[in-house]
Amino acid sequence: MSVAESPAAKLERARRVLAGLRQLYPDARTELEYEGPFELLVATILSAQATDRSVNAATPALFGRYPNALAMAQATPEDLEPYIRSIGLYRSKAKHLVRTARVLLEQHGGAVPNDFGAVLKLPGVGRKTANVVLSNAFGRAAIAVDTHVGRLARRLEFSAHHDPDKVEKDLEALLPQDAWVFAHHALILHGRRVCTARNPDCAACLLSPLCPSSRV
Repeated sequence: MSVAESPAAKLERARRVLAGLRQLYPDARTELEYEGPFELLVATILSAQATDRSVNAATPALFGRYPNALAMAQATPEDLEPYIRSIGLYRSKAKHLVRTARVLLEQHGGAVPNDFGAVLKLPGVGRKTANVVLSNAFGRAAIAVDTHVGRLARRLEFSAHHDPDKVEKDLEALLPQDAWVFAHHALILHGRRVCTARNPDCAACLLSPLCPSSRV
């Protein structure tokens, strides 16, 4: 696990890390609560720079009032704001949600399209959000790189990049495609519970023997 680690050795270490993640988080999945692609899209847009817990606390009332793109497209951002006021950047997110709902209604019959390029063009949607929606709602093989995934990828020396798109490509090159969705969920959980940003608990980490950044 040195700077001179060979590509073959890194692939083998990635395989062992993946096995460790499967042991730790066999049922890893998104912690956002949703029913159907539209609710997942909305929740994921809201989750940017916010906790899943805060999103899950706000969305039941929001979805009760605006259950689909048709209902949300008829609202104004000001209508949505009281439902999501507890979430960071709620004003800009309310604008994104209304605009996204209107695009879905006008261009996609009110449904979230099973198409990466089309989802990526929706207001408030970046590559990470598109990957989350397509992988969870439609089973698309994808690695959604958030702050946790990026941090762990660098600590594990699976990527040297801070650009999420480059981290995504590095991880895709190391992990089997059928493990991409599981891996990004498991890395997120590990980043939240063990390998935190400020105080990683290396002593309690099953992956420490495989991690170049381990403090153990």
